[in-house]
Amino acid sequence: MPASSKKLIIFDWDGTLSDSVSRIARCIQLSAGDHLLPAPSFDQAKDIIGLGLREAILQLFPHATDDLVSAFATTYSAHYRRQDSSPCEFFPQVLDTLTLLHQRNYLLAVATGKSRAGLDRVLTATNLTTMFHGSRCADETASKPQPLMLQELLAQFDLSPDQAVMVGDTEFDMEMAVNTDMPRLAVSYGAHSVDRLLKYHPLACVDQFSEIINYL
Repeated sequence: MPASSKKLIIFDWDGTLSDSVSRIARCIQLSAGDHLLPAPSFDQAKDIIGLGLREAILQLFPHATDDLVSAFATTYSAHYRRQDSSPCEFFPQVLDTLTLLHQRNYLLAVATGKSRAGLDRVLTATNLTTMFHGSRCADETASKPQPLMLQELLAQFDLSPDQAVMVGDTEFDMEMAVNTDMPRLAVSYGAHSVDRLLKYHPLACVDQFSEIINYL
């Protein structure tokens, strides 16, 4: 294990590791059109990235019925899968930094609003299935910002919150970490603005992914 007090590093996926924000927002807009709903603006669609799909739909369309939510989720997933045959690129320095952290024997995990099928698909496509020691997805546990994802990962590795750090690009990531009493690192290049992220008092808000190493 590393000499640092941090043993486990938990990453959000979309907007933190993967440059997928634009693709997600566009698929949300397309799905809204499929159901004759007013298409959210790019900023509105971007704003809900990080939530589970059901929670995201209800935030955009709070009066949607259960049937509409299910139908919207189906069409969104279809749009995304059609585009996901070519995985989104990772942000600069992500792969090198993950490899370095892995070599330094940190435990690495993912906590994401993606579905389990979606995460498994992209891990396989990017040859990263062995990079991460654990993961939690929104369709198998509670959506962010509820703390259950992080609590389950801590339990899996028998660690306390102060032995881990959550790395993310949205308020949902930061609030989830606050709700778990876990230290957190924000990245400035994702879905939410720096001002919004700083409200949750992260250890830092970094502009380059490789900078997270300085705060472990």
